[in-house]
Amino acid sequence: MTDQIKHHLTDALLMAYSAGSLPEAFNLTIATHISMCDECRARLGAFDSLGGALVEETESVEMSAGSLEAVMDRLKAPEEKKEKPRKSKGVLPAPLQDYIGGDLDAVRWKSIGMGVKQAILPTSRDASARLLFIPAGAAVPDHGHQGTELTLVLKGAFADEVDHFGPGDIEVANEDLNHTPVADIGEDCICLAATDAPLKFKGLIPRIAQPFLRI
Repeated sequence: MTDQIKHHLTDALLMAYSAGSLPEAFNLTIATHISMCDECRARLGAFDSLGGALVEETESVEMSAGSLEAVMDRLKAPEEKKEKPRKSKGVLPAPLQDYIGGDLDAVRWKSIGMGVKQAILPTSRDASARLLFIPAGAAVPDHGHQGTELTLVLKGAFADEVDHFGPGDIEVANEDLNHTPVADIGEDCICLAATDAPLKFKGLIPRIAQPFLRI
């Protein structure tokens, strides 16, 4: 699959993920993409190494009381082995299956109209994550963004004003993008989407329904 991925994470997102400064919803989406994409996983490794080098060169500061004891306790703990990305046996990648406790049969879909369904995932309040099911040939209402939206294709594909996005591709949208994602005709599309601000719908009906759908 990784050879087919043409839309990757930005350096800024990978660096923020490495630094641990992103909301939980974004971390989940990025971790899921990284499990599917060798290129972004390699770039993340480079940023992790860079971060470690910067820490080593940082000037020392006075430690707080109890810091030494806390470090010694951690050193005594069993070492955690870094595992290679585990391949999923289902439709959803392993990090997402671990998060929701199963594959698609564990997802509790709710209809949001026109055959489109969503399942909001429990994350911290600073951003939201949801699985989206878009029937083949169906469209998500035209909308813009008040913040950042990450959309990762898990199954099927969609196209919008930017490009065509297939399995493993991730679209990074911001305030400059207004688009109408449309699922390919041949197959239903399932995506993982994370947003840190409400979307801006142009249509009246989506705007009325927006508070109830928590989009």
